[in-house]
Amino acid sequence: MWALVRTAAPRNGRLVRVSAVAAAFQSNSIVVSPFAREAKESARYASSNSRWKQRQGNDFFAREAKVQGLKSRAAFKLLEMDAKYKLFKRGQTVIDLGYAPGSWSQVAVERTKPNGRVVGIDIIPAQPPKGVSTIQGNFLSPSVQQLVKDYLVEFAQKSPALPAVEPSEDGEPIVAERPSYIDAERSESVEPEETVESDGKLVDVVLSDMSAPWMQTTGFSSNTLSNPYSRMMNTSGMSFRDHAGSMDLCLAALQFASDALKTGGHFVCKFYQGSEDKDLELKLKKMFAKVHREKPDSSRSESRESYFVALRRKGDVTLSGL
Repeated sequence: MWALVRTAAPRNGRLVRVSAVAAAFQSNSIVVSPFAREAKESARYASSNSRWKQRQGNDFFAREAKVQGLKSRAAFKLLEMDAKYKLFKRGQTVIDLGYAPGSWSQVAVERTKPNGRVVGIDIIPAQPPKGVSTIQGNFLSPSVQQLVKDYLVEFAQKSPALPAVEPSEDGEPIVAERPSYIDAERSESVEPEETVESDGKLVDVVLSDMSAPWMQTTGFSSNTLSNPYSRMMNTSGMSFRDHAGSMDLCLAALQFASDALKTGGHFVCKFYQGSEDKDLELKLKKMFAKVHREKPDSSRSESRESYFVALRRKGDVTLSGL
């Protein structure tokens, strides 16, 4: 005998709770109503396709992210680490590697405003959050990394036009008028007389939430920019494969941090636990004053993901010199 099936079956354009009792028939002696067949098919459909949606609906952080207007629940992981280690300050330049769908960038913009700069890089097309500059491309490509560095240098050469503050007779400050849009465009079109002398280290915080995405096999007709169910899955289910891929991405992010991160800057990267993470931790300890392993409370307990939080980069150590 089949067990009692409770599922949501479509009826009259809505989802209703139904109960269907059927027998495991080996002959045609038992007649099954069309509604029972519909319930049976719906039960099979729901068990395979709605598992991810059901987990998201039952997840506290996923619901809270939707309420607060965050792109995903991953924002709470970075918020926890920032509350514990004070990663961000006003006016910082932050690079977010693997930013899609943009929740970490949202946190970085909020923590570094009003004069901060957040740049996100990802191979997946995604709608950037407000206040974030993004580059779509494969970060492992040297040309994309050079594009990011050139952008940072170009931004550093432009001095932001901030409103002047003048004291009034009664002691209250008076904010002078900002330059018009046309004047700002004209000033940007003029070549600067002096270039900013820099060793290329213009970044205060490097964030890496990168994971190797699956090759897209379905959903090509979907117009959405970021569908986390069909286009942003990043684990294969094979622990060694996921661990090895995360180590490669962490090393690529660390190499970029070695080239672009300022002395005293911070580095955060996601990895999947395995045999090689201790070697990466040793390299981080040689480059940074403090290194911590973090498993935020908002990270699912069944997930093998963890984070390295490396604080205060040492100025005289590079990855190539280790």
